[in-house]
Amino acid sequence: MRDQKAKFAAFKALHEGEGAFVMPNPWDAGSARVLASLGFEALATTSAGYAFAKGKRDSFAGLSRREILENAREIVEAVDLPVSADLEDGFGAAPEACAETVRLAAEVGLVGGSIEDATGDPDAPIYDFDLAVERVRASAEASADLSILLTARAENFLWGCDDLGDTIRRLQAFSEAGADVLYAPGLPSLEAIRTVCAEVEKPVNVVMGLRPPFFPVAELQAVGVKRVSVGGSFARAAFGALRRAAVEVMERGTFSYTLDAMPGAEIAALMAQDHLDGRDD
Repeated sequence: MRDQKAKFAAFKALHEGEGAFVMPNPWDAGSARVLASLGFEALATTSAGYAFAKGKRDSFAGLSRREILENAREIVEAVDLPVSADLEDGFGAAPEACAETVRLAAEVGLVGGSIEDATGDPDAPIYDFDLAVERVRASAEASADLSILLTARAENFLWGCDDLGDTIRRLQAFSEAGADVLYAPGLPSLEAIRTVCAEVEKPVNVVMGLRPPFFPVAELQAVGVKRVSVGGSFARAAFGALRRAAVEVMERGTFSYTLDAMPGAEIAALMAQDHLDGRDD
């Protein structure tokens, strides 16, 4: 399924099928291959995970469009799965900037991408309603002739604006503007997630692992969720394992952490060039 149109068709079908599916977030080519080997049917990038791996903070100021898309390209080329990307705020306030980001995303082989309505400005963290809608509309128009499934994100609950009504209003407007998937990270309860799913007509993505409460996939599916992502939480789990191993060595002088580590032979097999293209380099 190396063909981008085939990947897009498979990705779209996941959103149209029965039940919910999990789309985990690798942060580089290696983590993507590990996740692909476990049977996941689609992957998504994570700006947070990528930033941590590069020794940076996950912020608008710290990550450029070029490096985010290059990270996405590495993941796309590492696996034979549909890949969607965290495209931040579209890397510009203007609708035209969002549209250009979507076009560039298609060029690196992505078949999905999300545009959020957060500004990165602590004093005015969420884009004005009308501008937020126009940004989604421009992104949707750009994706219309491309093999890109557009996700529109309403970021209120990540920025201290705990207004479910406004969040739903934004998601409904994003849907009308052409978004294919809707996403409001940080919803505070299963009931809030249920309400969002009931009030919109497009597939809903939720993120688990960001912060409590955490709900099993079965419960999320029961309230109407179609897609579950994990954001940067897998990357944080990897950093947690690294820290635990290092603390064990520093404080106890022992190496039992290796009992939980992936065997080198398994990793080597996943990283081999012939894993994807049949070549043995």
